[in-house]
Amino acid sequence: MESPCILICSMDDKTGYCFGCGRTREEIGLWTSYTSLERRTIMAGLPARLENLERKPRRETRRTRMVREREGN
Repeated sequence: MESPCILICSMDDKTGYCFGCGRTREEIGLWTSYTSLERRTIMAGLPARLENLERKPRRETRRTRMVREREGN
């Protein structure tokens, strides 16, 4: 199952997003019950969420790496 989790599980109190993956607590809790399409839809929006966090993730997310590799960078 695809997951954007990078094991940096710390929530931003201001936005409610995880500093590591960008998901909300609700999305994390319901992740296994989502369909593949729902998971991909959420994952597509995570880079934009992470850009709005004051503290940036400490390492590259799996989603970002996949995009970078797909683009050949």
